[in-house]
Amino acid sequence: MAQRRKHWIAGAIKRPGAFRRKAAAAGESTAEYAKDVLKPGSEASTRTKRQANLAQTLGKMRKA
Repeated sequence: MAQRRKHWIAGAIKRPGAFRRKAAAAGESTAEYAKDVLKPGSEASTRTKRQANLAQTLGKMRKA
């Protein structure tokens, strides 16, 4: 049970590194790319928008 609690975030990440690679291909950092993807009117796919949202959430957790 303790292992499940300790590594709970691993279950939320379905494609490790995919969003980082998309950001690198766009020539931006993950934070910059996430901000661009989540802007109103963005034509990014639903999957990319969800990845951007998760990236922002994990970034906030890192600062805490």
